[in-house]
Amino acid sequence: MAYHQRSSIAPSSPRSNKPEVEQQLQSLSTAISSPSVTIDTTCDCLKRLGDIYNSIEEMMCTPSNQVGLCQSLQRKALVVELGRSLVLLDLCNSMQENFMELKMSVQELLFALRRGEDACAQVKAYIRLAKVAQKQFKKITKKTVSDKDCRVVTLTAEAREITISLLESTCALLSKQIEMPKCSLVSKTFQKTSFVSEEEQLRALERSISDLETAVELLYRRLIQNRVSLLNTLSS
Repeated sequence: MAYHQRSSIAPSSPRSNKPEVEQQLQSLSTAISSPSVTIDTTCDCLKRLGDIYNSIEEMMCTPSNQVGLCQSLQRKALVVELGRSLVLLDLCNSMQENFMELKMSVQELLFALRRGEDACAQVKAYIRLAKVAQKQFKKITKKTVSDKDCRVVTLTAEAREITISLLESTCALLSKQIEMPKCSLVSKTFQKTSFVSEEEQLRALERSISDLETAVELLYRRLIQNRVSLLNTLSS
């Protein structure tokens, strides 16, 4: 049975945050690329990302990093990262809209099942929406991290890239939850036991999408706070 693995990030001093954040980012990268990744683990990764952004923000606000980020070269890197943070916010906002549409599609599929109708049209609609969600990532290009950037800027950039990869992985995962062959299972002639099983699966999928929606919303709020810290650093 899938379960949520709690983040291992614990409060620590700014001095120890760097290696801790690096380890968490590496752990997330490994989890995302795992062939056994599930919606449950994806939700957990989204929550852990919020913790990572919080740790980066704490590092950013320390006096020593404030001084370093005010240097000319680092200020330029910070301005660039500030611009890229908008892309990430737009992406999270778009994902929340995608989740809402996918939930509605699942609900329509459930209604069709209850009426004993052929639900192939609803299945196709779900798959189409999932593919549309995936297409938006083709417009986003990967940004390389400069070795000349300070560690706070580098960690922020790495967290951003992992966030994009995780959201893209989420869309790919959702697109596989309902497949076209299931059309044969949702006709007027399928048995009651099949209907109950199918309904339970769809209800579980609906709950999973709601969990993802909540996790992305929380991450969105954390990203806004992170952006505010970036703006404050630039204005100091």
